Amino acid sequence: MAEDKEILREIWDGKIPICFKLAENEWRSSEPEEIYLMVPRQTYFPLILDKVQKHFCECVSQSKKNNEIWLDFDGLALKWHYPVGLLFDLYANQGQESVSNIPWTLNVHFDEFPEDLLHCGSREIVESFFLSTIKEADALKHKGKIINEMQKKDHKQLWAGIQSDKFDQFWSINKKLMETIEGEGFKSIPFRIYQQDKPFIQKLFEPVTESGRKQTLKDLLDFVFGEELNTRVILIQGVQPSLETPIQWLSEHLSYPDNFLHICVK
Repeated sequence: MAEDKEILREIWDGKIPICFKLAENEWRSSEPEEIYLMVPRQTYFPLILDKVQKHFCECVSQSKKNNEIWLDFDGLALKWHYPVGLLFDLYANQGQESVSNIPWTLNVHFDEFPEDLLHCGSREIVESFFLSTIKEADALKHKGKIINEMQKKDHKQLWAGIQSDKFDQFWSINKKLMETIEGEGFKSIPFRIYQQDKPFIQKLFEPVTESGRKQTLKDLLDFVFGEELNTRVILIQGVQPSLETPIQWLSEHLSYPDNFLHICVK
């Protein structure tokens, strides 16, 4: 991949100011004070919720203080296995010119865990999910060759980089997963397209046509939807990229750490 390290660093350093409030029906007495955190877009909520749980645990019923907590935004339960930046873009980001929902206000719950949410009892569960997703991405890009040739310590270093928010620690290994043969690109682009209230879309899509033409974001959207999307907002990593951007470049530079290009269509 091209060494556009400044772009990779800017994407990595993206953070979202979040206000966490205890859900009103769970107050033990008066309303507790909110807690504000700057949360990396690339992380997962279970990795940063220890501070939130400690902040509110004495404000709820003692029988529930050690329960697994979950979050909602405007009554919508948030999936912990989606990166934080993806969740914000999907539900709260109104586009680059908008400052609404900043800070992003989320309700914290210790009770009534939704039946349709996956449970997450430990960080090891998040690690397992992350590594399985990155393996799926490499199967699409390199038929699994790169990730399978890595040692366990390399997998651990990828995960440690996410947990500690260390760019160099993560990218010193992840750059191997972004390698391509000059002019060829990946076998297929690992992408998922998200729309509110619909399952995500994932299909096989090659970055270069048989004639050698580089495919763009517009090509991918036309391939998926078969219609024009001129009036829609397209968000990747909080950015509204040009529809003429080569999809290979986007995959190399705007993918989340799980190596998938998570695209929000609004």
